[in-house]
Amino acid sequence: MAPDPDDDIPRLTLAHYERSAEDFRAGTQGHDVSQNIAALLRHLGGTPPFQILDFGCGPGRDLASFVALGHRPVGLDGCASFVAMAREATACEVLHQDFFALALPDASYDGVFANASLFHVPSRDIARVLAALRAALKPAGVLFCSNPRGEDQEGWQGERYGVWYQESTWRRIMHSAGYEELEHYYRPAGLPREQQPWFASVWRKPD
Repeated sequence: MAPDPDDDIPRLTLAHYERSAEDFRAGTQGHDVSQNIAALLRHLGGTPPFQILDFGCGPGRDLASFVALGHRPVGLDGCASFVAMAREATACEVLHQDFFALALPDASYDGVFANASLFHVPSRDIARVLAALRAALKPAGVLFCSNPRGEDQEGWQGERYGVWYQESTWRRIMHSAGYEELEHYYRPAGLPREQQPWFASVWRKPD
């Protein structure tokens, strides 16, 4: 029998990452997401360094990239092992919070980098999570997100819960959450659309 999503989505998904934390770090360390980092940074206003929340930071790969670029990132993850790894790897502040119980300071971040993380949030909860991120952004702050695309399927993939949105559905959700679209693209770059499983989009909190 499938797990009851109300009780088990965060617990089972985080338990999966706890069990596989070392393998996940080794398997993703070399992933090149510089295109995504650049997409966030080019839309940020003001003078760097920027305060950036890496939402679902994992072991800290992208936190390290933001530090190397001279910014002041803060990580957030619900997996305790990832939080420890990210702190050790970057010496950054890393918040141990799951996506369903966020406690973020208001209007504190120039940008939020949600790379391959928001798709773990069930559709029934996504508006609440996006509202929390919007509140944490400074006026005119920017949210980057990258999600695996699909046909609005939702459910368990092994031990992880996920949602695979159509582009039109994701854009409707973001507009309903009060964000203004800045750009979108498919990844990996340079491949036919059927070989681009990721939909990346960049959004602004209205000033």
